[in-house]
Amino acid sequence: MWRAQGFNWESHNHSWYQRLMGQANWFASLGITCVWLPPFTDSVSPQGYMPLDLYNLNSRYGSEDELRRCVAKLQAAGLKVLGDCVLNHRCASHQDSAGVWNQFGGRLDWCSRAIVGDDRNFNGRGQPLIQHLGYDISGSRFDAAPNIDHSQPFVKRDLSEWMQWLREYVGFDGWRLDFVRGFHGSHVRDYMLASSPTFVVGEFWDSLAYNGGIPEHNQDRHRQQIIDWINAAEGTGTAFDVTTKGIMHARCEYWRLRDSSGKPPGVMGWWPSRAVTFLENHDTGSTQGHWRFPSQGLEQGYCYLLTHPGTPCIFYDHLEDPQLANAIQRLIALRLRAGIHCRSQVTIVRAESDVYAAEIDESVVMKIGAGVYAPDDSKWVQAEAGHCWTVWYRR
Repeated sequence: MWRAQGFNWESHNHSWYQRLMGQANWFASLGITCVWLPPFTDSVSPQGYMPLDLYNLNSRYGSEDELRRCVAKLQAAGLKVLGDCVLNHRCASHQDSAGVWNQFGGRLDWCSRAIVGDDRNFNGRGQPLIQHLGYDISGSRFDAAPNIDHSQPFVKRDLSEWMQWLREYVGFDGWRLDFVRGFHGSHVRDYMLASSPTFVVGEFWDSLAYNGGIPEHNQDRHRQQIIDWINAAEGTGTAFDVTTKGIMHARCEYWRLRDSSGKPPGVMGWWPSRAVTFLENHDTGSTQGHWRFPSQGLEQGYCYLLTHPGTPCIFYDHLEDPQLANAIQRLIALRLRAGIHCRSQVTIVRAESDVYAAEIDESVVMKIGAGVYAPDDSKWVQAEAGHCWTVWYRR
């Protein structure tokens, strides 16, 4: 499966569902198999990440009817559709008697019992987050909105029913789960068992380990955190391979792409079938640019992702660049022809300062970087190439 994020940070300024309906066949022609839609509910923020009434599907991206038609149009083109679910937090519609915004509106009219008890801003009366999260909670709260207590039976019941309804009424095939650092993976397991999605990916975004501003070579703690979350969800979902993205930012230091065991250094190297690899998204790139991938390295980055195991995710803005989109399309076609999949085997041949090369499934050899490398031309023939990247097929 090759996923595409079907929006950026400014998509709410356009008739977005209408645009995506017109691009469904284009996505399919590129070789994309799954499209991730933006948050789809009524929201305080136009981008959708501050949800209000979860049953109100009229958002800045379009109306409820347009959403349903967009999902159907994408699916008619042979694409799966993921909805961006914000489960960690929810904005209140009303203030309590003390003037605190902790009274929710709409069909799920919760009170402060739905908010974790150690939420500093919203006077929650639920269980403390630290009690049921199971790890260091520093950075795990979302301070701008009430953090929901998923251990409350009524919350679990209501959200499970809501996700079932979305699957049936809207037709979503699966979910992208926002800010999963803020609630334990066991809750994800429960929601996934209730809604039976075909694919799920969680956003567990934490900082890599740095030493004096320079990323450390060993990022095992970082990728272990992500894998711990996947394990807590009992394998019901995948996770974005934030570790791989961070390591790839260090261009011209290709030696970082091999860990101490000779494997890829991200989640991909330890649990590739649960790793969703990516270079950019609406937070890291677009107009936010919180952690922008070096633009001159994008082709090399996609060469790495699309020839390696895991499930690659392509950012919408990169498909708007004709030259980059052409390279991505050629690499997707190559991946398909070579039969590379989420569990493919990688043998790293070179990982030096200026070049990285690897053989995948004994069917493809790839290299990125300005350094010189080529496999034995009696066994391999060049298949595709671009700026500082080349891929070969076995003869």
